[in-house]
Amino acid sequence: MDTASYSNTKRYIESGALPPADAVKVEELINYFSYDQDVAFQNGDPFGIYTEIAQSPFDPEKYMAFIRVKAREADVDSLPPSNLTFLIDVSGSMDSYDKLPLLQESFALLVDTLSARDRVSIVTYAENSAVVLNGVSGTDKSTIMDAVRGLKAGGSTAGAAGISTAYWLAQKNFIEGGNNRVILATDGDFNVGMSSTEELSEFISTGRGTGVYLSTLGFGTGNLRDDVMETLAKDGNGNYSYIDSIGTAEKVLVDELSSNLYTIADDVKAQVEFNPANVASYRLVGYENRQLADEDFSDDTKDAGEIGVGTDVVILFELELKNPGNGNDITLKYGDNTGSLPQQTDFGAYGNELFEVRVRYKNPGETPSSLILAPVTFESIRQDMTDDFRFACSVAEWGMQLRSSPYAAYVPADAVFSAAAESLGTDSGSYRTQHLLALRQWMELV
Repeated sequence: MDTASYSNTKRYIESGALPPADAVKVEELINYFSYDQDVAFQNGDPFGIYTEIAQSPFDPEKYMAFIRVKAREADVDSLPPSNLTFLIDVSGSMDSYDKLPLLQESFALLVDTLSARDRVSIVTYAENSAVVLNGVSGTDKSTIMDAVRGLKAGGSTAGAAGISTAYWLAQKNFIEGGNNRVILATDGDFNVGMSSTEELSEFISTGRGTGVYLSTLGFGTGNLRDDVMETLAKDGNGNYSYIDSIGTAEKVLVDELSSNLYTIADDVKAQVEFNPANVASYRLVGYENRQLADEDFSDDTKDAGEIGVGTDVVILFELELKNPGNGNDITLKYGDNTGSLPQQTDFGAYGNELFEVRVRYKNPGETPSSLILAPVTFESIRQDMTDDFRFACSVAEWGMQLRSSPYAAYVPADAVFSAAAESLGTDSGSYRTQHLLALRQWMELV
């Protein structure tokens, strides 16, 4: 689960242009935001599952399921020490105000969070790779920032050599039981050495079993290779974020530092099985390039995503129920309105169930997986959506319109704006409010 597409989409709109359809990944737009509803955790599990269902805003004849898989939060003081290797692209393509200068400002925010337990190394690459810092203490912030601020852009991009050097250095300074991670910051333009996505994928996969994770940060326009950045993060057991402003840098590297840098579980997979007695059809919203084959869910040798502390993953399914409502009237406490909710069609062993959510995961560094099961019944169907549910659906509608999806409701732009504005919730970090500004700019383009 990445969030880079939201920042990239917003950057296009702020520049006065609609993004290419393929640049818009609906699930990454939805997962850019935090959600408010409490999620229950059972039996010490690292994940809790929350579900609610309501009438679909895209098709009044259908229902929408809102599923959240939430990782446990952790106190900052309880997090392990970090061995961070900054792998920084200083090729000529990075010589732009929204690339290397923004990168330098962004890394200053991360450096401020480091402590004496942490180590920092810096590797740069252009025509060749170079080690700038080697295992410096997190308290030596002036040395780290002097090195970062002293970087200059120029030359071609030997990305593969830089990655190789960074992994070697991360292994050299490895902290047993710590957060060992390479943070690659680049515009994604690899034009010397291995340059195809397949070659890079094979190369980075060799480091996956070493206990060193890889996160990628994308900067700038023009040369940005989303496919490369996403592939490297996926095959390096990490995540991909796009930094379009210092505000986004603060969100990714400060506000969400724990979820982006500290892994709570490896090879995390989610699966949903629908009860055919009650569900006639279903449609997953987004995740087009994230899906696994059914048999891969129980295969512990199949690589999947790494999830950080406190991460919140939202999944939306649109459902067609077999019995969409026949008289299960509910009288509202504060009014005379009545509404009809769906009823189950089968009263067998699983007659009240619509579907079951399953999450399979491995504890970091372990081989066997564990399984969490959460059956979802008709009791999860609501007359009204919570603010979280309504906001996620408004973002999904926006994304589907940007992608020219045949499944979008194509409600007017001001209705998309109103749905978001009316469901801001507590809005921690004001990211939902900032989203309204992006919607207003979008409304001027459509």
